[in-house]
Amino acid sequence: MAQGRILRRAGLAVSLGIAAVLLSGCSIDNSVLRFGWPSGITPQAHRMRELWTWSVIAALVMGVIVWGLVFWTVMFHRKKKNSPEFPRQTAYNVPLELAYTAIPFVIIAVLFYFTVVVQNQVLDKEGDPDVTVDVTAYQWNWKFGYRDIALGNGTTYDAVDHETETRLQENAEVSEIDEHGKEVPGPIHGKNPQDVSYLHYSKIETVGTSQEIPILVLPTGKRIQFELASADVIHAFWVPEFLFKRDVNPNPEENHSDNVFQISEIEKEGAFVGRCAEMCGTFHAMMNFEVRAVSPEKFDRYIELRKPKAEGGQELSTADALAQIGESPVATSTTPFDTDRTYRQATVAEGN
Repeated sequence: MAQGRILRRAGLAVSLGIAAVLLSGCSIDNSVLRFGWPSGITPQAHRMRELWTWSVIAALVMGVIVWGLVFWTVMFHRKKKNSPEFPRQTAYNVPLELAYTAIPFVIIAVLFYFTVVVQNQVLDKEGDPDVTVDVTAYQWNWKFGYRDIALGNGTTYDAVDHETETRLQENAEVSEIDEHGKEVPGPIHGKNPQDVSYLHYSKIETVGTSQEIPILVLPTGKRIQFELASADVIHAFWVPEFLFKRDVNPNPEENHSDNVFQISEIEKEGAFVGRCAEMCGTFHAMMNFEVRAVSPEKFDRYIELRKPKAEGGQELSTADALAQIGESPVATSTTPFDTDRTYRQATVAEGN
C-alpha cells in the first residue's frame, strides 16, 4: 500500500509539473517555452520555434519518464539488506524488449515527420513575390539592392541595373587563350577567378563600409524574396529573428546551392540586427548589418526617394531617405558590436 501511494503521488507530481509548463504558455510564444530562442518576426520563424518548443517538451517528458523509472527501480527493486536474494530479474522479457526497441523508432519517425513538414513550409516559394532583394556578401561587409518591387499604387518597379549586368556578362573573363588560339577553361568550374558576372546590380543599392553599417529597408506584411551570392569566400546571411541562417556562396549555380529563399511577411516594424554567421576572415566578427522593417507606405516613399533622378526620384542615399520617412538614418540594433576595422598591431614596450 505504501509503495502504491508513493507511486501515485510521484505520478501526480509529474503530471502537475508538465501541466504547469504547458499552461504557462497558453500563448506558446513566451520566454519560458522559447527555451532560449528569440521571438520570431515571420510565420516561418514561428513554425520553426514551435517545432523546437514541442521537441524540447517531448524530450523533457521522456526524460521525466526515464528518470522516474530509474528512481523507481533503485528504490523498490534494490537488494534488501541482510537478504541473500537478488531482486526479481526481467531479462529475456521479449515483449518488454520489443517495446523499448520500437518506442525510440516511433519517436524518431514522429520528429522526422514534423521536421519535414516545417522544413517544407520554411523553404516554400511562391511566384511573383512583392519585393525581391539582392544580397551580396564580401570581405567584410554587405551590399543590398532591389530587383522587382510591387508598389502600393499597383505598379511594379524594375530596379535591376540591366546596363551594368549586361556589361559584366559581355566582358567576363571565363577562359584564357593558349598558344594554339584555343580557349582554356578557368580553374573555377571553367571560369576565371576574377569573373563576377554572376553577381546582381541594382539602381537602388546600399553598400556597407568600415564607417557605416548597411541598412536593408523592407516592408511589413509583404512576401519578400532574397537572392544571395558572395563576391569572394563563403559567408552566411543570418537575422536572429528569422530563426535560421543561409550560407552565401560564390558562384551559387556552379556550387549547386539554392541561393533563393522567401519569407511570407515581416509581422512587425522595427530594427533587427543581422550578421555573417560563417567564419570568413579577419574582420568576420564586425560584419554586421541591420534589417529595418517599416510600413508599406513608408517603404513606397523610401523607394521613390531613392529612385534615380532620371526616373522621377530624388536619388537620395540610404541615410537621407530614411531620415525623410521619419526613421533613424543609422543602424540602431548592432550595439554593442563594433564595425571598426582599423588595423592594429601589438607593440613591444621599451626595455623588454
